[in-house]
Amino acid sequence: MLNRRDALLGAVVALTGSGSAISAMAAGEAIPEPVGSVDVAKLMQAGPLEDMVMGKTDAPVTIIEYASMGCSHCADFTAHTLPAIKAKYINTGKAKLIFRELPLEARSTGIFMLARCVTKERYYPFIETLFGHQEQWLQIADIKSYLLQTSKLAGLTQDQFNACLANQDLLNKVNAGRERALKEFGITGTPTFFINGKKYVGALSLAQMSAIIENELASPR
Repeated sequence: MLNRRDALLGAVVALTGSGSAISAMAAGEAIPEPVGSVDVAKLMQAGPLEDMVMGKTDAPVTIIEYASMGCSHCADFTAHTLPAIKAKYINTGKAKLIFRELPLEARSTGIFMLARCVTKERYYPFIETLFGHQEQWLQIADIKSYLLQTSKLAGLTQDQFNACLANQDLLNKVNAGRERALKEFGITGTPTFFINGKKYVGALSLAQMSAIIENELASPR
């Protein structure tokens, strides 16, 4: 009979097919310990902005990611870890992801405002596109022109783009969401993940996040 460690290793092997992930677990990589926890009901209470849910709303594992657009670890997670998590857990109804905006600089605030002005169906593709080109837009002086072109590809007209960035109510809500994260949930940096209420700070590898999710799926409800 497999013990829990063997089961988790098997799950990671099935997910990645990757020698590096297998080696990491085989070398004794433990399930990361959370740095704390938050009452799930409080965490899921409606905030100033509607939660954008990726996956089935009734999935047994809830992953909440607080991120800033200028955060390189956040971009790496989106580019290199999230696709496999989507395939193995989100698309199969085992987990859902809620991305919450925590801008740490003005450019991130503007990008998050624009993401809220595109259609709901384009919210995550817009965020993922900007994360994918993070190194490029971080070096551009005329960020507004760059974001205008990206926003047009996402369906916004120039008038809608300008109106979005001038929307004081939306700006207030983005800022209020950031303050809630800092004050109520004690977030000190990005990325910060809450997985079924358990708090993990900083980058998580594919093997680590997979192990956490598998552990949550195996835990009695």
